[in-house]
Amino acid sequence: MSSLGITSLAVLSVYYRFSWQMEGGVVPWSEMFGTFALAVGAAVGMEYWARWAHRALWHDSLWHMHESHHRPREGPFEMNDVFAIINAVPAIALLSYGFFNKGLVPGLCFGAGLGITVFGMAYMFVHDGLVHRRFSVGPIANVPYFRRVAAAHKIHHTDKFNGVPYGLFLGPEELEEVGGLEELEKELIRSTRSYNRS
Repeated sequence: MSSLGITSLAVLSVYYRFSWQMEGGVVPWSEMFGTFALAVGAAVGMEYWARWAHRALWHDSLWHMHESHHRPREGPFEMNDVFAIINAVPAIALLSYGFFNKGLVPGLCFGAGLGITVFGMAYMFVHDGLVHRRFSVGPIANVPYFRRVAAAHKIHHTDKFNGVPYGLFLGPEELEEVGGLEELEKELIRSTRSYNRS
């Protein structure tokens, strides 16, 4: 229900922003195209940002915070959850600026904030819900590619390939690059059996 509520708010805010922009009957096509293009670009770009940050920062200088994610969790939260908040701050700032201002630049900011938010929601459902089972994800658990992504991330927690994959949604491709497809298939079978039993 919460994901439906958040998604509904996002759809309504996009609708309201563009209806407000079109007052007077003028359709700002370049702004609309730019907003949606940047939303898609930001969502895809976040996967590459997350992969780099995970490898270069979280497993290096910020390990003291990320380490909580590699240990059994005690309670509903872990120190690693701070990274979600850190990524949410620029998204909220971009969305706010873009929502309350007219023009191409605010439209681009709104698109970037929307893309970061969409990636964050997808990451939360697949990583926190499907992989680490912090909450039920419903039918998402039956999507074959998401199961591959979850299996790849479980391999990350074993350190079998020096921490690879560091990305989430492109994790299976990262494993393929280091010769980990056989291990991915084994983990996928183990995970599917485990998920079906629970």
